[in-house]
Amino acid sequence: MNAFDPFVQTGWPGLRARLFHAYFLLSRPMTLGVRALVLDEGRQSVFLIRHTYVPGWQLPGGGVEPGETVRDALERELLEEGNIRITGEPELRSLHFNRRASRRDHVALYVVRAFEQAGPKLPDREIAESGFFELNALPELTTPATQRRIAEVAGREPVSWVW
Repeated sequence: MNAFDPFVQTGWPGLRARLFHAYFLLSRPMTLGVRALVLDEGRQSVFLIRHTYVPGWQLPGGGVEPGETVRDALERELLEEGNIRITGEPELRSLHFNRRASRRDHVALYVVRAFEQAGPKLPDREIAESGFFELNALPELTTPATQRRIAEVAGREPVSWVW
């Protein structure tokens, strides 16, 4: 056993170490999210969603829950937001710092080319609308970050490490 392990120590030194560790986690938590750029290459289209609580069309995705892998989060978010099931290996394309969300938020962008959709996603409390849009005819209110990610994957822009 390591005498400096805060979970092994007893008494004041151990309690102090555990409190410091808890403070560090609460004061400096890093969050991780996933987004999917789902491409229907046959139709030259991309899947986008429009939330009920924020403006604009964007890529589906969300937060990685405690104990969940990024792959699990990606699969869960695509099912929840688009009735989309991944049937092949998604490509981890890039990792971005999302300074608008917080000072410690990061987003992993995956490109999904092999998938099945079990029918269109009906509107619910979270998703107002969703659908596939041709790459050269995106909805008018597509967010700037979504437009940048599409341009990066298409090779029209270099990857920005900021969301």
